Amino acid sequence: NMPAIADHNQELSRSQEVADLLQSGTFQHARHMLNVLAAEETAHLIESSPPPSRQILWALVDEERRSDVLPFLGDELQTQFVLAMENAELVALSTELETDDMVDILQQLPDRVTREVLQAMSTQDRQRVTSALSYPENTAGGLMNTDTITVRARHSVDVVLRYLRRHDEIPDMTDNLYVVNRSDEFVGILPLAKILVSDPNNTVREIMLSDVKAIPVDMPDDEVARRFERKDWVSAPVVNEEGKLLGRITIDDIVDVIREDADHSLMSMAGLDEEEDTFSPVIKTTPRRALWLGLNLITAFIAAAVINLFQDSIDKVVALAILMPIVASMGGVAGTQTLTIVVRGLAIGHIKSHNQRWLIIRELAVGVINSLLWAAVVAIAAALWFDDMILGGIIAAAMIINLITAALAGALLPLALNKAKIDPALAGSVALTTITDVVGFMSFLGLATIFYA
Repeated sequence: NMPAIADHNQELSRSQEVADLLQSGTFQHARHMLNVLAAEETAHLIESSPPPSRQILWALVDEERRSDVLPFLGDELQTQFVLAMENAELVALSTELETDDMVDILQQLPDRVTREVLQAMSTQDRQRVTSALSYPENTAGGLMNTDTITVRARHSVDVVLRYLRRHDEIPDMTDNLYVVNRSDEFVGILPLAKILVSDPNNTVREIMLSDVKAIPVDMPDDEVARRFERKDWVSAPVVNEEGKLLGRITIDDIVDVIREDADHSLMSMAGLDEEEDTFSPVIKTTPRRALWLGLNLITAFIAAAVINLFQDSIDKVVALAILMPIVASMGGVAGTQTLTIVVRGLAIGHIKSHNQRWLIIRELAVGVINSLLWAAVVAIAAALWFDDMILGGIIAAAMIINLITAALAGALLPLALNKAKIDPALAGSVALTTITDVVGFMSFLGLATIFYA
């Protein structure tokens, strides 16, 4: 791990050095530093800086280098910089960026700007970008690039090699050539490794792999990512309904999908957008968080209304007010554990209709065992603390009810939300908290009312 630690320390040192250079006004040195670093490191330095410094850093990046840096920036920052560009500069970018990167940028711009940029492009570039823009962003078509190298099955290896040598360079991450027929229908793949070790007189048909399934252009991006994961692909062909080759998807785009999905799951639990910028201005950050806080306030009022129903019981037995947060808290934690497992299972495609029942029963069994264990512990602690065996029994029963309810809710809620096409990562936590709070307070205070009436 020493090299990784050294790289991290070097990264921190660079960030601090750039910040010091900007503060001291030594812009020339900062410009040199930004333009000699790798594009992804330059992008990281810009993203790691507060908003006022970002504008200065971006201005210091050479214009001919911006097309290399731009794809590594987050969507929000990309949009901010691109909107400040002239249309001519955007058109110049389109000739240097990969199709999928250019499409990602245009999708974030106002329709008027997008139309103007497209009209200013050459016919070939416009057709290439317009074709990719016609597909939804979260599908294979939205991910694919059109930079493919195709060959025919009847050609010899020698012909293929001579064809490749005519190119000054081949597209990044090219591990396969794609074999198509005269109608441009996908037939198979020809790995570069096979070309290098095969007899030049062999035909493509003799050495190609014809059992590879291409990715349908309308396949959701998360399913594409799962295929890449299962098959360890570096790239994969994309076809339309007629089987015609449209382009390819490469592993760098899949890494972005996986990261975005992970960000989405993490941030949604707090009601935040996965594109939330670490250094986003106050005016943008406040409304996003205020909305989620308001929603949580509503659920808090619901729980408070339940407590209010049992005000007389709480007045008689003050210990109830002390102990009732324990029941709700334990239920909330248990439910969140189950919810997290199920949301993750849905996200990575493990949970299907045929195994849902088994998972629900498993979570219910875990809930029952844990409820009995911790109910006994809390019952003993409460009985000894307040010298009241009845109170110990009440809190034990309430905890058993709430933990079992939490396990069921944590398993069933995301499944139901997913079936209703509602994001379980976003809506699940709020609904679960409401259920565990209401059931916890209702069972504990309700039982107390019965026994202490």
